[in-house]
Amino acid sequence: MKTAMAVPTSTVSRNALVLLAAVAGGAALYWLRDILTPLAMAIFLLIMIDGIKRFVADNTVLSDRMAGVAALVLVVLGFFASIAIIVNGATGFFGEASGVSTRIGPRIDQVIHDLAALFGVDSPPTAMDLIGDIDLRSYVADVALQVQNVASGAFFVLVYLGFLIAAQAGFQRKIVGMFPVRETRQEARAVFQRIRSGVEGYLWVQAVTGIMICAVAWVLMRAVGLQNAEFWTFVIFVVGFIPILGGAVAGLAPPLFALVQFPTYWPALILLIGLQAVLFIVGNWIQPRMQGDNQNIDPVVVLLSLALWGKLWGVIGMFLSTPLAVLAMAILAEFKGSRWIAILMSGDGEPYPDDDESSGRRPSPRVNAPHSDASKSSD
Repeated sequence: MKTAMAVPTSTVSRNALVLLAAVAGGAALYWLRDILTPLAMAIFLLIMIDGIKRFVADNTVLSDRMAGVAALVLVVLGFFASIAIIVNGATGFFGEASGVSTRIGPRIDQVIHDLAALFGVDSPPTAMDLIGDIDLRSYVADVALQVQNVASGAFFVLVYLGFLIAAQAGFQRKIVGMFPVRETRQEARAVFQRIRSGVEGYLWVQAVTGIMICAVAWVLMRAVGLQNAEFWTFVIFVVGFIPILGGAVAGLAPPLFALVQFPTYWPALILLIGLQAVLFIVGNWIQPRMQGDNQNIDPVVVLLSLALWGKLWGVIGMFLSTPLAVLAMAILAEFKGSRWIAILMSGDGEPYPDDDESSGRRPSPRVNAPHSDASKSSD
């Protein structure tokens, strides 16, 4: 009989402590979600502002300060406009004026009847028979509560964002104080750069591919005459930042509501085929070529991150799941004891980006930061 592999007691103890720390950290994140979710969204917006600021400064005649002001105004206005479009668009879409609320029941009955006739069923059930045991009022109340939380949470996001922008002035001094040794400080800056590059790359890819998908979707929806085509276009763009789930919503929601609006199935079928085709092309050819090494994350990790952060922080957690996975991989790769986790999270087994290889510099994983050295306390 084969002898069992011996594992040092210190390794078992360390892994047990890591597991307990992970469980305790998850519980804390869930318990403090009302405080941490607006802070996380504010940090996300701050990274967006910084990226837009550098883009504007490099491609226009504006100074660095004016580029920062322009980026801040652009992101804040876009943030408020997004919330207004979602709240007002959803209210108008499901209101009495659109006719959706009055047609949805009879139309579902007609769809069920046609499907039953196709399969030879003589007495098909009605919509009320199928959903009779479902308390729709509770779901409607949950949706209304989510919309209210988004509107109220926007204020706290902007408050956090203002304080984060004000705290940027002392960030360099804090870095020097936290990492007095020049070599260690450079490694910390390299980690931050990798996190920022990964998040900015993710934003850029999702924004560009989202615009491509929305352009085709808008043309299709206007061609078939779907109501509130602009609202659905914006919804498709926003949910595109949610991995996996966003594509499902973008490809299925407009065709389903086309079933309610139109008396025939052709508009819904055109939307379904067209949207699925553009999502397939963008998702399998265009997006992978644009991503490059910005998101060197295993697809299974993306799925698990989506499920984990969605459970902890709801819709905001789903929205931030990929950037948070990028952050976790960059940090875990810096320490010898956790680098194996970063390797498992990476897409190709190498959590460090290629720019480190091309420059001949490979930051070595470390267990602890070196001791302070007075002769290297500053650049």
